[in-house]
Amino acid sequence: MKYHRGTYDVVVVGGGHAGCEAALASARMGCKTLLLTLTLDAIALMPCNPAIGGTGKGHLVREIDALGGEMGLNIDKSFIQSRMLNTAKGPAVHSLRAQADKVKYHVEMKKTIETQENLELIQGEVVDLIVEGDEVKGVTLRSGAQFFSRAVILATGVYLKSKIFIGEFNYESGPNGLFPAMFLSERLRELGCDLRRFKTGTPARIHADSIDYSKMTIQPGDEEIVPFSFLNDEINMEQQPCWLTRTTGDTLRIIKENIHRSAFYRGDMNSVGPRYCPSIEDKVIRFEDKPTHQLFIEPEGLDTKEMYVQGMSTSLPEEVQIDMLRSVVGLEEVKVMRPAYAIEYDCINPTQLKPSLEIKHINNLFSAGQFNGTSGYEEAAAQGLMAGINAVLKIRGEEPFVLDRSEAYIGVIIDDLVTKGTNEPYRMMTSRAEYRLVLRQDNADLRLTEKSYQFGLASKERYEKVLYKKNKVEAEMERLKKTSTSPDIANPILEKIDSSLLKAGITLYELLKRPEVAYKHILEIEDKNDTDLPKYVIEQCEIVIKYEGYIEKQLRQIDQFKKLENKKIPEEIDFNQIDGLRLEARQKLSDIRPLSVGQASRISGVSPADVSVLLVYLEQRRRQKGGQA
Repeated sequence: MKYHRGTYDVVVVGGGHAGCEAALASARMGCKTLLLTLTLDAIALMPCNPAIGGTGKGHLVREIDALGGEMGLNIDKSFIQSRMLNTAKGPAVHSLRAQADKVKYHVEMKKTIETQENLELIQGEVVDLIVEGDEVKGVTLRSGAQFFSRAVILATGVYLKSKIFIGEFNYESGPNGLFPAMFLSERLRELGCDLRRFKTGTPARIHADSIDYSKMTIQPGDEEIVPFSFLNDEINMEQQPCWLTRTTGDTLRIIKENIHRSAFYRGDMNSVGPRYCPSIEDKVIRFEDKPTHQLFIEPEGLDTKEMYVQGMSTSLPEEVQIDMLRSVVGLEEVKVMRPAYAIEYDCINPTQLKPSLEIKHINNLFSAGQFNGTSGYEEAAAQGLMAGINAVLKIRGEEPFVLDRSEAYIGVIIDDLVTKGTNEPYRMMTSRAEYRLVLRQDNADLRLTEKSYQFGLASKERYEKVLYKKNKVEAEMERLKKTSTSPDIANPILEKIDSSLLKAGITLYELLKRPEVAYKHILEIEDKNDTDLPKYVIEQCEIVIKYEGYIEKQLRQIDQFKKLENKKIPEEIDFNQIDGLRLEARQKLSDIRPLSVGQASRISGVSPADVSVLLVYLEQRRRQKGGQA
């Protein structure tokens, strides 16, 4: 029996990382919001790796935080180890990663949601969407409860028709033995949504007391902890170690002898898995020349003995997993607490989405997270935040908030999804961002906070902190340009660091451009013991000064990129009527419906020649309309 249970501005379906950010953004922007989840115990669940950040992903978390999202603040409350990755390389690829206490992460996020004004949290399974014409009006739960709303955001994660595989054994289930959502997929297909089947997997959890750490290499956290959130200047705490070990020849032998029992190699799974997070079986087959593979043993929290075996995702049978794990250095007597498994699930073809993450053919229905074909908590949270923002802007009757590829990693991931689509679970990497020298994690607040403040998500406190940072950086850069030093003062310090000696006076700005000269050396030259400038201001000055030429070159490239992005394509254009376009281009352009020539140029199957034809057509159209675009 269906019954009316409530009316809201925005209903969010799913309480994972995408759903949490979407719901919080909507509520903080003033909309009455409902967050529906299969179980309250899975809010912000980390069913796989208990960590936030990493290469490329750390950039996303910083951008989420800069826009007023919650992930950065939440991991700062709940991490147990912090490391900055890729420090041997340039600042563009520096990526922060934090090991989380997964239970505390869930508890802190749930607490934030429960205390958020304008936000209600309810447990229940959504089995139907209420759609009138081409517009969504609400959702129906399995219990019969109906919630009406002006917008709906789907953030269903890996739960739609999800199925667990452990060797020959398989069963319908969500991650960690939670209930799957078995009914919503068919309704989405009825509504014309193109769904596909993806898969992912997670390694076994083992008992901490059954590990021989003396045979492993300790992996401590950084001495100086760098917070994820720009609102936190510093965090001091005792960190927990992780451990590095390796597989052996026996491990490879056991896998090869039992490969036919792997769910994937048996042919039980027809879904597509993530290329950049392969199972141990895939590693052995794809990299036959490697006699060993490294594994990281990571704690799942402070109040549990469960340890995560990073690098050993598998769908082999449980008994094979035990033998395999006990062949690893230091795990000879290991006790398995939870077996590894693969999970497959339904997700949407993301080319059906607008850049705002609204589904093209159903008004006010948005989607985010792994349902959009991505993998990873950070990718999900980034999309959830943008879907939440755009759902509110749609309700307000305002233009959508769309970040382009030159503005944010978030812009890269969404553009990749809606323009190119994905044939496998999408993972963010620094190599996907062509303007990564400008899109660094250290300047995400300078790039994005003002935008978010303008439509009411970033707080006044956050905005004022960005203005403080911006002003301090500009003032210090100007001071360094105006302050000079002489050879007799600078040379003794330059000699100590093997830097070329001066023959004439030079500004401190020019001196700091030298790779071997750090800001601390500038202080020595100025005969100062310390500075009252915050570390983040010094960091920003050093990066901008040292990479000035490269940054300017990239900014010129961005100007060229923007020219094509600013050439908008009217919605009413019929690509089939444009003479000179190849058949494939007509089909792809009609399907994707790009908003700009820039977006059109990135569609697979649209050649540079097709772009030229499109540019000529748009110019002719503009002239026919008397100069109006």
